[in-house]
Amino acid sequence: MIMNWILLTIGGLFEVAFAFCLAKAKETAGNEMYLWYVGFIVTLAISMTLLVKAIQTLPIGTAYAVWTGIGAFGTVLAGIVFFKEPTTFFRLFFLTTLIISIIGLRVVSP
Repeated sequence: MIMNWILLTIGGLFEVAFAFCLAKAKETAGNEMYLWYVGFIVTLAISMTLLVKAIQTLPIGTAYAVWTGIGAFGTVLAGIVFFKEPTTFFRLFFLTTLIISIIGLRVVSP
């Protein structure tokens, strides 16, 4: 069961990767854009495969919430670090509450 939590976490990180690829594809053109779209498809497939594997033993509601939470948290951080998105108090506040919620779901899940 611990292994499936690890797979779920890695799947969430690949969710961040596919969002990153989409953002990079938006910034580029020509062949480079298509390479980013290929990266999107590959990372999306990996992320979904890991989610499917994880829910074989984890509750679907909790697993999906944790997976999307990791993706949301990581995507916001990637936006701040790589795409110069704003870092405001409320963005960081709600990002923190998201992390607390993800940890809480993990703690109360069987």
